[in-house]
Amino acid sequence: MGLFARLFGPKEDEHAEVRTLWHAVVARARDPRWYAQLGVADSLPGRFDAITIVLGLVLLRMEQEEELRKRTARLTELFVTDMDGQLRESGVGDVVMGKRMGKLMSVVGGRLSAWREGLAASDPTVLAQAVDRNVTMVEGAQAAAVADEMRRLAAALAEVPEARLLAGELPA
Repeated sequence: MGLFARLFGPKEDEHAEVRTLWHAVVARARDPRWYAQLGVADSLPGRFDAITIVLGLVLLRMEQEEELRKRTARLTELFVTDMDGQLRESGVGDVVMGKRMGKLMSVVGGRLSAWREGLAASDPTVLAQAVDRNVTMVEGAQAAAVADEMRRLAAALAEVPEARLLAGELPA
């Protein structure tokens, strides 16, 4: 391939293998049930929280198989790229973007640990407490309802074969 073709030609999409999955994560996080029935706040912070719930559960599922584990970094990169674009659209400038993205990644990492610990715990209140600490809820909503849905979704994701998961087939 010539120099000009490499510089100006079409770029290979290094995220192609997980792009459909990322779109499915976002679509699943936009499911009105999170907001109308489970009490996640229908606001920017609440929507971010719903995305981190679904993304976290998908990443935890991907940790279970070697071939999927190799792709978690790509899925996380798509999350970062999407959030970067969302922040820029909302007016966040380049000067503070690095700090914002670093904080977002720290938040996601912390939540991933909390979800992992909560799902593994025999005491169901552990996950409910993690939800209570990490998810923007409407007044009067019960974190236990979100935790129950997370357990249900995690169990359903465990049954989705690798190829179907990569194809974006997430359980309803």
